[in-house]
Order: sequence, then C-alpha cells, then structure tokens
Amino acid sequence: MEGDGPGGGEGLTLLGLWPSLFVIRARIALNLKGLTYVYTEESLYEKSELLLKSNPVHKKVPVLIHDGKPVCESQIIVQYIDEAFPNVACAPILPSDPYDRAVARFWASYVDDMLYRTWVPIFRGRTAEERVQAATQVVAVLQTLEQAFKKCSKGKPFFGGDSLGLVDVVLGGHLGWLYATEAICGVKVVDATKTPLLVAWAERFCALDAVKGLIPDVDRLVEYNKTRRAGLGLPLLLPYVELQQ
Repeated sequence: MEGDGPGGGEGLTLLGLWPSLFVIRARIALNLKGLTYVYTEESLYEKSELLLKSNPVHKKVPVLIHDGKPVCESQIIVQYIDEAFPNVACAPILPSDPYDRAVARFWASYVDDMLYRTWVPIFRGRTAEERVQAATQVVAVLQTLEQAFKKCSKGKPFFGGDSLGLVDVVLGGHLGWLYATEAICGVKVVDATKTPLLVAWAERFCALDAVKGLIPDVDRLVEYNKTRRAGLGLPLLLPYVELQQ
C-alpha cells in the first residue's frame, strides 16, 4: 500500500501519473500483494531526472523501481510484482497452469491492442463524429471481452476466478475512462444491456480494497481531458448526443 517510505516492499518506488490507466494497473498489483511503496507523481511537461534515467527508451510512466533497479511497461510491471513478491496470503495474479497463463496473457494483450487503441480517438478525436464512431467500436471490443469473461472466469466472480488475475488488473485500469466516455462524447460504453457480465464484474472489481481510491472520478477525468485537448490544440467538443444509436 502507498506509504511515505518503503516497508514490506523492499525499497519500492512507483513513478506515475494519476489519470494513467497504466499506472493504475501497477498500483492495484502492488496493493494486491500488500506492498508498501513510495508513489511519486510525475509531470507530463517537466519529466524528472529519475524518470528519464529509469526509462530512457520511452520516457513514460509507470516505472517501478525496486532496490534501485527500474522495471518499465505496465503489463511487465504487474507480472514482475507477481513473480518477485509471492505472497501466500493472496492468490497469484498469473495462473500456475501454463495454458491458463497463456490464455490470460492473450486477453491482456487484446485489451491493450484493441480496447486501448479504439478508445484513444475518444480522448483525442478532432470531431464529435469521430469520437462517437470510436465509442461504438469500444462497445464492440467490450462485447468480445464479455465472451472472454465467460471462458476465463469459469463461472467465478473474476477473469482470474475467485480472485483478481492478470486480465482483471489490465482491464480494470481502463474503468475510470470507460465510465467517463459518456460524459466526453455522449455514448455509454459500460452498458448493462450490452455487456451485463462486464458491468457486474466492474462493480465487484471497484469494491475491492486493493482497488478503492484508485479509479479516478468521472468529473476529474473529463476536466483532465479538456485540459489535455487544449494543450494539444484540439477543439473543445461537447457530447454529440444526436449521433447515438
């Protein structure tokens, strides 16, 4: 858990940014393992020397620093935490069975390859129509993930079964922005009429102690989106409700 200094985490520091879904993943994994860590908020515009030194290739957060050694990229960080800190008090994030582990990695990659890629135009789209079109694509991706949930969960509460697994952590980091999509472009993507299993999963996910306080509020994310769009020279667009199906 976040703290003012290391303890139980053997010298852990996480460099992050509060609205980043990738950072949220790392923080959830740290919380699941019951680890104490130092959290350092970075700036998009004035990146710290520590960040530039720790991630000289991409120069992005999150970066986990463990005893002075940096680990970069959110999915790699989550898997590193799982392997470096086995904890008998909680189930592993990755399943022990090689096939189940491969399936989890496949769907975690799908989330980043498809869900994130289709959602980005909602954040940065230049027209209202572009953002609404992206939102409809996001719904289609979530419907595919609805089917994946049936397979991976095997009737249990989470993709990982009785406890959070890799896909839960990776997809869960998106929830704040998925909830904010309706306020941003007028299309509800987390919709019980289209993906009832995922909606129920999301409610269970957000209620967990390891997750509470990490998913940003919709209003805060909407204001952040406005600020970022202004900084990128993009027009301020109101939700284009007329284009909803």
